[in-house]
Amino acid sequence: MSWWQVNADTLAGSRFVTSPLAEAVACLKTLHRGSAAHVGERRWLEAHLPGYRDRLAGDPVTAALVGAALRPRWNATFLTPTPLAEDSPTFARELEHLRRTPPAIARADLAESLNGPLPALLCRDDLAQRATDLLEWVWTRTVLPYWPRRKRIIEADIVARTARLGLSGWATTLNEMRPGMRWLGENRLQVAPCGSPPLELSGVQLLFVPVTPSQSWVCWDVPPVDGRRTRPAHRYAVVYPCSGALVEDDRRPASQPLAALLGHARAELLTLLDTPKTTTQLVALTGQSLGSVGRHLRILREAHLTRRRRAGRSVLYYRTTAGQVLVGAQLSGADAAGVG
Repeated sequence: MSWWQVNADTLAGSRFVTSPLAEAVACLKTLHRGSAAHVGERRWLEAHLPGYRDRLAGDPVTAALVGAALRPRWNATFLTPTPLAEDSPTFARELEHLRRTPPAIARADLAESLNGPLPALLCRDDLAQRATDLLEWVWTRTVLPYWPRRKRIIEADIVARTARLGLSGWATTLNEMRPGMRWLGENRLQVAPCGSPPLELSGVQLLFVPVTPSQSWVCWDVPPVDGRRTRPAHRYAVVYPCSGALVEDDRRPASQPLAALLGHARAELLTLLDTPKTTTQLVALTGQSLGSVGRHLRILREAHLTRRRRAGRSVLYYRTTAGQVLVGAQLSGADAAGVG
């Protein structure tokens, strides 16, 4: 297994950050994989996978680059850079760091991910620029149209993880973050099930970066010196998928009769409460403001259609029996209307 020795100061100084570039890389990895983890992701793939494949079919060098960079064992370091530790980094600012990758470093990173020599097609100096162009295409075509909602989901995940951290501590929070990662005790964090030498994270910056696709990886930045990565890294990151309760977009929309009865906003909230959710999650899923969600939940609660209960520091809202019957009757009616 692979693990990091993380001292208390490094863990205490770690932070959650939002990264548009990490979101684009996660989408690129999903397109490269070509399979979906849930219904919402499958719909996104159906909309964008043909265009992505056409893009690579017309550019065999970039197609070979992606195939060499995204490997089951290892990703090419320059294509999965450590996100910037800023509150609101722009995609363009993050992408510029990748664009400046020296040609020798890009080739060396690809050889490492391939675990062997580069094919002749990739022995060239424009690899970083080609990777940048592809990620810009992925961002513009497949991420940017959805970014406002995705960003809300990411921010909601950060709020939920931070609350979880305050309630249960680092061990529980880290264990639930990504497959194969768990706290081993004695300052050891297992980051992957595969074996590689342990790394000591002392006096460095540690970042946790949520993305909405079902993708996960670890990365660190090693500043190049004379065309080689020789210095110890000073920033490390764990990129992990947001909670499935937030990103899976396979719910049924509120029916028109239910919306006419309750109002569209309240009908949408009641329909979403098929499983208990916090106000933060509901804000992320609906795009409504926090104040609006709070007002509608109060009205639903006063109408005995929802209840709330505390779970640690979070408050979860859920349907009452009356709420279940009301939503169920509307869905059954919609199904019956569609028969024949």
